[in-house]
This record gives sequence, structure tokens and C-alpha cells, in this order.
Amino acid sequence: MNDSNLCPACGARNDCSLADPRTVTQPCWCYSVSIDPAVLLALPPDLRDKSCLCPRCAQVQAQLPGASGSQIP
Repeated sequence: MNDSNLCPACGARNDCSLADPRTVTQPCWCYSVSIDPAVLLALPPDLRDKSCLCPRCAQVQAQLPGASGSQIP
């Protein structure tokens, strides 16, 4: 998978602002969260550093603005 708009783990849209020419000047949602390094290391090496994970795969839903504090299953 080589689409910067898609999560390398599940293939869903990752909502990366840097991958969208219309929002490239805005910081990505991932800049405001703390992703466990173990989550990133769980990706196969050939998929790392290619595109953003989606919030679900990054396991950070509770850290995003407007989150109720519980993660979506």
C-alpha cells in the first residue's frame, strides 16, 4: 500500500492533513497525540514512515479533541 491518505495498518482513511493538498499547511492530528512506540514497531518495516496510521490503529482516539475518554472498539 502506497497511498498517503490511507492507514498502512488497516487501509482506512487516516485523515492526515499533510497528505491532502487542501490542508497541507495545517498540522496533522497526530502532532497533538502521543503514540506508543510499540504500536509503530508492530508495523512491518516496509510500511513504517510511509503514511499516518488512522487514530484507531494508532490507539489514540481518547486523546483527540472531542473524545469522550473511551476508545472505540
